[in-house]
Amino acid sequence: MNPYDEFALEEALALKEEAGEGNVTAMSVGPPEATETLRSALAMGADEGVLLRSSESAGGLAVARSLADEISNREFDLILFGKQAIDDDNMQVPAMVAQLLGLPCATVVVDLSIRDGVATAKREVEGGHEMVEFNLPGVIAAQKGLNEPRYPSLKGIMAAKRKPLEEIEVELPPAHLELIHLTPPPARPEPQIVGEGADAVPELVRRLREEAKVI
Repeated sequence: MNPYDEFALEEALALKEEAGEGNVTAMSVGPPEATETLRSALAMGADEGVLLRSSESAGGLAVARSLADEISNREFDLILFGKQAIDDDNMQVPAMVAQLLGLPCATVVVDLSIRDGVATAKREVEGGHEMVEFNLPGVIAAQKGLNEPRYPSLKGIMAAKRKPLEEIEVELPPAHLELIHLTPPPARPEPQIVGEGADAVPELVRRLREEAKVI
């Protein structure tokens, strides 16, 4: 599971425990293999899992539309995401889902409190933090520091096998962005040893000045 998604799931579980009631649903868009990730969420404590199954690769907007369509048919108070994907660093889906559902959204959240149907979120911003407040329902995108995710217990792992995991076949809308190719960075030159101790300093300085041109 994406570590940022673990922060989101842990927050959902903690909020349920604090309230003494509620239901935590883990949802994913992806191929059949994604059920393993959902089983991990169930082992951590989620009540049910939903896989929007598709063998097609999709961009952020297609994923967001699929999630928003399914979520709109369900009752919910809060939608929690990890702040970004860790494979392509996509940070678009939480805000897109919020926009599609017409909900307020707070991203890169490092602290969250909820009281009387109002969420107060602390967000990371350049050089500091920002406090935002909104009425539920809403969308949160979790950042590292929000909490410390729990480890699945043996009891939780065994219970996960009996929890409901629904698979729904979806047809993803066409992607608006096409990946043409990836170019790896140029290989680094082999390191060079110019000498040992203080005797190496003049040669090192010369090379930094004349070859690397950094001084």
